[in-house]
Amino acid sequence: MTSVVSAAVFAGLLGMAGEAAAEATVTVLDFNDLDGWAEDDHQAAFDAFRATCPDMDDLDWQSLCGYATTDPDPRMFFELLFRPVLIEDGAPGLFTGYFEPELNGSRQRTDRFRYPLYAMPREARKTDLWYSRRQIINGRLLEGRGLEIAWVDDPVELFFLQIQGSGRVHLPGGDKLRVGYAGANGHSYRSIGKELVRRGIYAAHQVSAEVIKNWVRRNPVAGRELLFHNPSYVFFREVSEVPAHKGPLGAMNRSVTPMRSIAVDPDFVPLGAPVWVEKDGAQPLRRLMIAQDTGSAIKGAQRADVFFGTGDVAGRAAGKLKDPGRMVVLLPIQRAFAMAPDGTP
Repeated sequence: MTSVVSAAVFAGLLGMAGEAAAEATVTVLDFNDLDGWAEDDHQAAFDAFRATCPDMDDLDWQSLCGYATTDPDPRMFFELLFRPVLIEDGAPGLFTGYFEPELNGSRQRTDRFRYPLYAMPREARKTDLWYSRRQIINGRLLEGRGLEIAWVDDPVELFFLQIQGSGRVHLPGGDKLRVGYAGANGHSYRSIGKELVRRGIYAAHQVSAEVIKNWVRRNPVAGRELLFHNPSYVFFREVSEVPAHKGPLGAMNRSVTPMRSIAVDPDFVPLGAPVWVEKDGAQPLRRLMIAQDTGSAIKGAQRADVFFGTGDVAGRAAGKLKDPGRMVVLLPIQRAFAMAPDGTP
């Protein structure tokens, strides 16, 4: 049951405001086509789904969310009301990982804590494209404007905090400050890992977040220049009201769940939708996850970032993940059937 859907029609079928980046091939599957479906913990996926389901606006999603509040059997809920839809845009499936980093910092600048986390300046909100990372840092465009949320002690960790989009800052005395994504300067993300491979410094299979960090620290001058290769610059906001036991806020402004939340490209996957993940590689994963976040590097129908949790252990695991596979979106049953060639099951 496969069809090719134009960008405009595709966007309409998914109930999106925007249009998909390109024509997509859509295949409506059966739950028997999902490898490992019966063995998953459907209750864990159901709990994550309910965290953001009330924020979905379309009527069919609202109806599903209303039924979810009656505490149905989780597996029955998904199998009865959804159909698996494989959406492909010609690019191979790719899974990476992200996490919530923890940094050391202070609310006041000191000799140790001198690298600032900035709130978004007003003028950057009024344009699609603001100054680049190099221009912001070298030009000291934000200094002395009262936009500093905190200062940290490591510019490399700050760079990776911007990539992750949220994190926790350990303050002197034991307090913690939590920050979340507030916006960016509009420049496209460029991978410094790919740049190291292009320069012949590492082979692709050698690159991880820890490898990159260590190289930048060993080569401070060249390392600083390498960070400028990524012109994207992220601004933050304080979100310390989020309870410590909950994950950071995702794109739906709700906490994401370790190993149940993924970041996706919303041009292809509706935010809040369940997504069946079949990740291959050294540690295969078969799991129902929820599309609750986005990322500047997450582009394409078969591209996802798995949220691993908070701290160094989660960070090391997330930084190593770069595996192939496929992802299958679970859509409300009538919406899925509308994508079939003849509009029928």
